[in-house]
Amino acid sequence: MLSLSKTQLAILALITANIIWGAAAPIFKWSMDEIQPYTLAFLRFAIAAAILFPFVRHNLKIHRSHWPMLFFISVIGLGIKIGYYFTGLKLTSSINLPIIYSAAPIFIIIGSAIMLHENPKIKVIGGTIISLLGIMIVILQPLLNSNAGDSILGNILFIVSMGISVFYTLLLKELSPKYNPLTLTFWIFTLTATSFLPFLLVETAQTNQLLTLSTKSVIGITFGAVLCSTIAYALHTYAIKHIAANEVAVFSYIDPVIAIIIARPLLGETISSTFLIGSVLVFVGIFISEGRIHYHPFHLLSKKSKKQTIDQNLRPNINPNITQDINTNINQKISVSQSSNTD
Repeated sequence: MLSLSKTQLAILALITANIIWGAAAPIFKWSMDEIQPYTLAFLRFAIAAAILFPFVRHNLKIHRSHWPMLFFISVIGLGIKIGYYFTGLKLTSSINLPIIYSAAPIFIIIGSAIMLHENPKIKVIGGTIISLLGIMIVILQPLLNSNAGDSILGNILFIVSMGISVFYTLLLKELSPKYNPLTLTFWIFTLTATSFLPFLLVETAQTNQLLTLSTKSVIGITFGAVLCSTIAYALHTYAIKHIAANEVAVFSYIDPVIAIIIARPLLGETISSTFLIGSVLVFVGIFISEGRIHYHPFHLLSKKSKKQTIDQNLRPNINPNITQDINTNINQKISVSQSSNTD
């Protein structure tokens, strides 16, 4: 009978979560033709919390000292992140979002340098500059079109959302080992939904959309609540307990492929040469900075080489940008807060 280690299960969980999140941007943009963004956001997390409640009703206790951090993670880390995410989707192409989010490893490197006082190597600095150049090309490519203003603003909102998601992942890393993943996810969703309630009231005062939900709206709400929130975030919260925080962002590479596959037939979005150039620069910069190919965690899925590869990934001198020692540094130097990435 096939037996998987916790690391292997965590990798499979992150692959599944990022496939779902890759599909999220085009599906949400499509559904927001007929539902307001904050209404969709509220229903997404409120329904997801309701789905999780029966599974955690006997295990809801959160230590008093952890409530401020949990509130910060939920309202600032996830609530504002999703607010910018949905608003950006209304303004620009959905395929831009996963490309911008794919640069999260670069921002984790920058965050590590600032928060952990690490000194990046020359190749890391060079790769970071290349990736940032690629992001700027993706952000500014709408200048070639007539709706440049709105599209650029939407891309900038994606950047802000992605930056917040990096800190959300780092902050969640502190709390996730202390609680059941579903318990933590339930409270994050509950607090996040509550933060969207005032915006929901404003939007429903302007329209009767809750009384006349269309098929598109229902699909968007269902996808967001069941798949994108309940399942994907539970998988992500579980996985982050068993994989280093800087490894989690690697799986965002899956998102652009899934988004493009879905956005083309669903929204009619196309890939321009400018977009392609920017995307390539993003991934080239990430490769230069991190050398991900040789040490990519997918190799841990190989049962045959499981012990050897895990030992390699735990050896601190192999590659300081991707090894497990960053986990220790995060737990030691950011003990004030944490946990996930997201998407």
